[in-house]
Amino acid sequence: MRSLNLHLKVLITLLVTLGVLITAYQIFILGIPVTEDETDDLWNIDAKVEFQATPREPVKLQMFVPPLNQDYVSLNESFISNNYGVSVNRVDGNRRVTWSARRANGKQTLYYRLVLTKRYSGEQPPAKGPIFRDSIPVEGPEKIAAEALLAPIRQHSADVETFISETIKRVNNANDDNVKLLLGGDASTANKAKVVDLLLSIAHVPMERVHTIRLQAEVAQSPELWLRSFNGQKWLYFNPETGEQGLPADRLVWWIGDGDLVSLEGGRQAQVSFSLNNSEMNAIRLAKLTDENTDASFLEYSLYGLPLQTQQTFMIMVMIPIGVLVILILRNLGGLQTLGTFTPVLIALAFRETQLGFGIFLFTVITALGLSLRSYLEHLKLQMLPRLSVVLTFVVVLIAAISLFSHKLGLERGLSVALFPMVILTMTIERLSITWEERGGSHAFKVAIGTLFAATIAHLLMSVPELVYFVFTFPAVLLILVGFMLAMGRYRGYRLTELFRFKAFLKD
Repeated sequence: MRSLNLHLKVLITLLVTLGVLITAYQIFILGIPVTEDETDDLWNIDAKVEFQATPREPVKLQMFVPPLNQDYVSLNESFISNNYGVSVNRVDGNRRVTWSARRANGKQTLYYRLVLTKRYSGEQPPAKGPIFRDSIPVEGPEKIAAEALLAPIRQHSADVETFISETIKRVNNANDDNVKLLLGGDASTANKAKVVDLLLSIAHVPMERVHTIRLQAEVAQSPELWLRSFNGQKWLYFNPETGEQGLPADRLVWWIGDGDLVSLEGGRQAQVSFSLNNSEMNAIRLAKLTDENTDASFLEYSLYGLPLQTQQTFMIMVMIPIGVLVILILRNLGGLQTLGTFTPVLIALAFRETQLGFGIFLFTVITALGLSLRSYLEHLKLQMLPRLSVVLTFVVVLIAAISLFSHKLGLERGLSVALFPMVILTMTIERLSITWEERGGSHAFKVAIGTLFAATIAHLLMSVPELVYFVFTFPAVLLILVGFMLAMGRYRGYRLTELFRFKAFLKD
């Protein structure tokens, strides 16, 4: 007996632990939303390209577009133009679109549109990058100024990260004569990045220019320059104005390198303007779209991977254990008398079709009429099996009649009677008839009321949208329910109704 108790405790602990760990993994590691109301940001980015075409010359315009191998994933990408051929190529880790036309006249307008969201899951491939570079040739006063700047930088830095940050801060010191010499009177961000690149090259530290767009709605903007370097394990990003490390979460890398955003042949005055707007989408739907557009298997082992019609079936099925748990608590702890454990759950499922109020009315009317017919047939001294066969046939006819009259009266709610599981009703009447035969009418009435009450409670709980979503999304919680059911299986204490029944004895 002791080994049996230990075995049961180990089994319950294992099931509950497994259910909790799987659910926690889905929530905290995979990032699956806990509630259906959760939404995620959806960004719509438009890049408008305008230029003047040179008459009677072929036009070829190239523009960098986001590589999308970062923290964001594209849901839709489109290239909008009139009479232009479009092609996209990968060049040195970048993506570049090419618009081409045989002839074009006057002002031309092209659009690049991107819809993206934050990447949901899937491990990113290991970062790769150079850890050594050759020095940029420099002679004369520039070389002396560079060496003079590098001496204190080396002294005040401990690794690659601090070395780069210190270099950027030194280059942004407008009072340093060596900096003034290297800048040559041009204090633009691009020129400061060029000086930083020079100093880092002398120290053989690799550096790349990164051009980003800030994900901020309804704000006119242009690409923002950042610097990055590879430390052997990951890319380190730096603000070229402050030396601050870390690319902000609202930055989207548009292209990498020294090239211009746009290059144009057969035209002039090319300009690009960006416009962004933000919207929200249901988190699960967005996750499914993300999954379809990436190699990440965010919902690979989820019920959301099933066909839509099958999902709807499983949304009902996964709630059956919840209804069973309700009946188990009402019977084992409350002492409520019902027609078994599963009959109330089946009736609760039937209420999904008829709605609760109308379903209770149908249950009461049809069951009462069925039992009344059974009482009448008893006077005919029929055997139980023929008597039950007549009752079941009567139930079928009664359901058909209710459906027909509801249709004639224009009551569409009554049409759902056809969907009311006929087997459930007939089985209920059959079991109540047997109870009546064995235990009497008063006991059968008490059991019928208990069954209807339990079915109502189970239906109300099984219909809570938040609970349906949670159990369907995190089915591992059913393991926790099984553990609880096993624990209740060894309960031998008083029921709640028994406490009221024996209250008089307790006083004595």
